[in-house]
Amino acid sequence: IFSIVVFGSIVNECYVNKDSQDPELLCIFNENESACSYGIAIGIIAFFGCIFFFVVDLYFQQISSVKDRKRAVLLDLGFSGFLSFLWFVAFCFLANQWQRTTMSAGVSQGADAARAAITFSFFSIIVWVALAVKALQRYRLGTDMSLFATDQFAADPSAAYPGYPTGSGIESTETYQSPPFTETLDANPKGYQVPAY
Repeated sequence: IFSIVVFGSIVNECYVNKDSQDPELLCIFNENESACSYGIAIGIIAFFGCIFFFVVDLYFQQISSVKDRKRAVLLDLGFSGFLSFLWFVAFCFLANQWQRTTMSAGVSQGADAARAAITFSFFSIIVWVALAVKALQRYRLGTDMSLFATDQFAADPSAAYPGYPTGSGIESTETYQSPPFTETLDANPKGYQVPAY
């Protein structure tokens, strides 16, 4: 939502005429076109990234491969960390350019939109850092949740399956059922006919 506010306010109200005679639209941030372009680009990237990772989270339980799950979590961690940095740059860049802007009639019309873009780019830093921390926690807890658990298998692909753990070797004399395979069973029980093929 913050990314929509940032790029929406820049696109809608941060391009103004310098004066009434000049029809050319200029960026409100110190007439620096790269400031507006950067804010729009980061907002669009963040918006589509959120949609992508929302879909990945919806289908995460259906990913059967442990390696694919690990890659999805690492991709989420990397993307969130990278966007935290990009939003920090956007906040600093927009705030710096806004501070250097000289007020005029056209600038005062879009001043609220410029302040909103700066404010929500700051909030976006906090949100993306929180998402990166959450992805890091998910990665660290992955082995506890058996998301990435492969340590029960031997590292060598030609090694045999480890099997079940063995007990202490001491059998209890107090049993509730007879030991397996000790009863003698009739080869052809009554009422059952062996089919002839």
